[in-house]
Amino acid sequence: MVAQLENPNINTTHKLLSAVTGIVQVFTGHHRNFFTAVMAQSLRIAGQGTPVLIVQFLKGGINQGHEHAIQLGQNMDWIRCDLPRCIDTPHLGDTEANSLQQLWQYTQKVVLSGKYSLVVLDELSLAVSFGLIPEAEVLAFMSKLPANIDIIFTGPEMPKSILDLANQVTEVRDSQRSQE
Repeated sequence: MVAQLENPNINTTHKLLSAVTGIVQVFTGHHRNFFTAVMAQSLRIAGQGTPVLIVQFLKGGINQGHEHAIQLGQNMDWIRCDLPRCIDTPHLGDTEANSLQQLWQYTQKVVLSGKYSLVVLDELSLAVSFGLIPEAEVLAFMSKLPANIDIIFTGPEMPKSILDLANQVTEVRDSQRSQE
């Protein structure tokens, strides 16, 4: 037996599915050991056919840059800054600062083009905290995002303005330390 429920409040002239808006997730904490969980989520989503972009702003060491993205499978692009080292200080040389700015400009352009459905912005919070990428630019970028793009921010010292935009915040803590 099949039952059908009628709801007189539903207007059938409108689309039953409204526009889906993107989800903003934040993974933060003093220990930067949550990237594995973010990577696993990204690989799972890419494996289902969804285009994924991972951008690591402060990771260097392989002289990659946005012109040499690593493609993991058919649906995942992974980009690191074109630097000979990882950034762990706000004091950058001109070449390093230029490389980081090029990556940030490229990221904005490609994300706003709608090519990817999930975008991971790894350690963008530290780049903001170090004063290397202005927080106002990140917020302006977020205000322009197409509605179908999900964003994951990772990193310690996440700005409150980004936390306020998030649909989900995951704070990773050391359980031994939190008991003290």
